[in-house]
Amino acid sequence: EAAISTGFATQEDVDYAQNTLNQVPREQISRARPAPELAIHRDPFDSRNERILALRTELLLRHDGLSRANMVAMISPCAKEGRSRLCADLAISFAQLGHPTLLVDADLRNPSQHALFCADNETGLSQSIAKRVMPRMQSVEGLPQMSLLTAGPKPQNPLELLSDNHFERMVREWRHSYEFVVVDTPAVDRHSDGLAVATVVGRVLVLSRAHHTPYRNQKEMLRRLSVTRAQILGAVINHF
Repeated sequence: EAAISTGFATQEDVDYAQNTLNQVPREQISRARPAPELAIHRDPFDSRNERILALRTELLLRHDGLSRANMVAMISPCAKEGRSRLCADLAISFAQLGHPTLLVDADLRNPSQHALFCADNETGLSQSIAKRVMPRMQSVEGLPQMSLLTAGPKPQNPLELLSDNHFERMVREWRHSYEFVVVDTPAVDRHSDGLAVATVVGRVLVLSRAHHTPYRNQKEMLRRLSVTRAQILGAVINHF
């Protein structure tokens, strides 16, 4: 009642939060497991991992602290730039700090986080939005502070789902339930899904791959991102 009277939340937000507490018993939540290629989970001294930790430090320093979660969406113009793996590695590095961390696969067209974490993908983000129910999070083996939300079955209307106010409501909930949230998205040059996610999340990290991403694609992506008014935290050039 206090949240509603002060304008901090709507009655719809409160109803959603109450439903979230009661829909899925803990024992029904399966456990994911990092795949071998996610070396940051096994070898913290790998050269790639040193760069991931440096990126983590940069994002920690750039967090304004106004909202509880340090939330970032990973955006890149083309396919095969290493976006999904970087999301996975970055989420693991945040979880290793011992704070609640959520990795969300919002690439509803060609999802891969379930493969990177050997996880069940029968249910996920797409169904949660379409059915307007609580997302089914999966815990991650060896990382007690990390949760994974897979994309779920491929829907026929991914852009419409990610533009739905139910997705926006879930993002607001995550801001108060986690310390760190990393969101994977599809390539921007083919679809507008990533722009819809950027609009809701509000903070993005742009990625390109050395000797792979055309300059014109990168420039066009930045132009389209400017329309979303999302804060660009920085750019990463992937050499791996």
